[in-house]
Amino acid sequence: MQRLTLFAKGNVDVHDTLHSCRIGGALRWNGISDVIRKNYSGLTARVRHETWTRSDALLAATGSVPDSLAARDVPLGSYPASSQFSDAIFTTASDAVILSIQPDVTSSMLRHRTEGYYLYAPDIANWRSEDRAWLRQDFETLGLLTPEQSMSNLAAIVERLRAVNDVPVLVYNLSFIMPGDVVHCHMGLDETYPTRIRRFNLALVELSQEIGISIIDVDAVVARHGTDRLKLDTVHLTPEGYEQVTYETARVLDDIGVFDSVRNRDP
Repeated sequence: MQRLTLFAKGNVDVHDTLHSCRIGGALRWNGISDVIRKNYSGLTARVRHETWTRSDALLAATGSVPDSLAARDVPLGSYPASSQFSDAIFTTASDAVILSIQPDVTSSMLRHRTEGYYLYAPDIANWRSEDRAWLRQDFETLGLLTPEQSMSNLAAIVERLRAVNDVPVLVYNLSFIMPGDVVHCHMGLDETYPTRIRRFNLALVELSQEIGISIIDVDAVVARHGTDRLKLDTVHLTPEGYEQVTYETARVLDDIGVFDSVRNRDP
């Protein structure tokens, strides 16, 4: 048996498809390992997953947590400092790298005013008052990225990956259909998530045309099998939704030759 290693840098969409999906402590989907074991003989799979704050922060990550942050025991939840400042994606051997546009679509960031590092700070209401004061004094708020900024960052990430570990790069897009969305006139509205997601999905297609990355078309998977069945909110799918996206990811990996490359590798 040969082992396939995937490096997955992303959030719930990437984790719950490739690694596992648990709801209330119960395992509801066991990830791509099950798909490969059952459908692709001679292979096993290992998924290394890290959460991801945003593309600009990943490009700036050095692998070390800044001293001014390390000195404070702030609760960063699912985005620990070790993950936020990790550069392991650029230094870890793998057979494919899997990313997602979800962080760039949804996340706002903070940047240290003097040291320049990026920080994603969830659940600030649960921080100690002195840490909240430090955040207000020492950091500036950065707005959402534009699709153009995001794709420029993704191109730079792929270029850096190819320089050190020239393996296929796959990027998840997002489903733009929102359960319960009834908007039919956009006059006076700011950019909605469905509109923003459409713009990012199209920009990702254009980036794929330019640099040859593969897109995991979550939008098409959800549309094909039914939004009401597969989608819960802007970024969360049902366990069945994660399963269907996993099968699509395995299909793309097979189509671009990743499985054959691993099978033919010397033991």
